[in-house]
Formats: sequence, structure tokens, C-alpha cells
Amino acid sequence: MIHENFVIFGAIIFFFGSVGYFLETISGKVKPNRVTWFLWSLAPFIAFFAQIKQGVGIQALLTFMIGFIPLMIFIASFVNKKSYWKLEKLDLTCGVISIIGLILWLITKNGNIAILFSLISDAMAAMPTAIKSLKRPETENYMLYLTNAVFAALTLLTIKEWTFNVYSFPLYMLVMTGSIAVFIKFKVGKYIFK
Repeated sequence: MIHENFVIFGAIIFFFGSVGYFLETISGKVKPNRVTWFLWSLAPFIAFFAQIKQGVGIQALLTFMIGFIPLMIFIASFVNKKSYWKLEKLDLTCGVISIIGLILWLITKNGNIAILFSLISDAMAAMPTAIKSLKRPETENYMLYLTNAVFAALTLLTIKEWTFNVYSFPLYMLVMTGSIAVFIKFKVGKYIFK
């Protein structure tokens, strides 16, 4: 276990790794789906507030940042004329799952329920980007995902008490963003979709 201040170091790495994606969004080099990026902002913010309510410490910074950065990308996408709204069944399902998690959290006062539904919603929202990263890796930038995975790994290394509310989002982010970074950087899809 490393000192918990490494979470702050991870946040800085992720922030600077995101700057390139933000600028590429504005310039039109990457083409984010606004619905996906909005949902990637919504789900972590719900989980972040649930974590704060449950007393999660500095590790909640990861959850905040993985909501904040997508919000910035979402806002930047309005400058990029190539960004698009593509509301599909999956997007609607993710939104409904996030709302159900929020309602159940309010009813039960159990933050783990909100965190669980936020994880499910976020994972479903990630599927279109994961698939796009396999099929069209040139439309993405791996650095955002790689620095997010590094941030998640550093956060996991700071955990003293392994409870669901503390480890769930960092572990999920490590697996999800690490996978997408590999898909993009090594163009894995060309081996799958021959």
C-alpha cells in the first residue's frame, strides 16, 4: 500500500492525459458521442456523492474526476461539428439505470446501491466506445484511457480498507479504461474483425 496522496498524483496524471483528448475534441480529430460522454459524467457523479455520504476518503477523488473529465469533453463536443447525438436504446437504458440507482439510493439510504447502478450504467455506456475503439481506433486517443487506468491503479494501491464503496469504481476503471487503451494503441480490432 502506498500513501493516499498518490491519488492526487494520479488525478494530475489523468488531467494532463485528458488535455489532448479535450483539444482533439475541439479540433475535430476525435468524434465523441455526446450521449455516451454525458452518461459517463452522470454515473460517476451519482457514485461520487454516494461515496462521500458513506465516508469514502481521498479515493473518491477518482470517481469525481471520472465524472468531471467526461463533462468537460461533453461540453467541448459542442465546439466540434463532427461530434454527434446518437440516442440509441443502450443510451436510454443507461440513463434509466442511473435514475433507478439514484431513486433506490434515496429510498434505501444505501449508497452502495447507487454505486452499483452507477457502475452498471457506466459499463453499458462504455460499450459503444469500446466497440468503436476496436473497429475504428483512429477516431480515438488512447492517452485519455491510459492515464485514467494509471489513476485507477494508483488509487487502488492507496486503499487501506477494501470495501465495495471504496474499491469498486477504481477497479472497474482500471479494467475498462485499460482495455480501451489497449484496443486503441495496438489496434486490436484488426485481429478480431479480419
